[in-house]
Amino acid sequence: MRRKHNFFIRLFDWVIRILGYTVILMLMTLIFQNTLYIDNSYYGFWCLVASVLIYLLNKTIKPFLVWLTIPITGITLGLFYPFINLIILKIVSFILGKHFSIYGIWFAVIVAICISVLNVILDMTVFKKITFKEEKNGADN
Repeated sequence: MRRKHNFFIRLFDWVIRILGYTVILMLMTLIFQNTLYIDNSYYGFWCLVASVLIYLLNKTIKPFLVWLTIPITGITLGLFYPFINLIILKIVSFILGKHFSIYGIWFAVIVAICISVLNVILDMTVFKKITFKEEKNGADN
């Protein structure tokens, strides 16, 4: 029973995270219209697909990229880290083709920074409360 409960908590966490990424991408598309383009056909389907791809790339490729760029990130005192997020966005742009495009470098870095900041805010507000409640419920059992 406990294993089934953990599965639903993880699934709920994943769904909320994907929907959060989707909302963040929609906001960034509205704010940075000349830098970030996501096809809005099918009522935000491409934004949802981009969110899933970003999530998967953040879980698979990003740790390798962070490990690979430790010297550059260390020399620049962490200023290179947003470029890793930019690389992830460029990979998503390459995969989705005409449905997701990111233009330029500097405004794209600003978009990547905004996405990272909004993701941290989402983690601090929504996911901290979920994990805290889960830990509290686990301690009661």
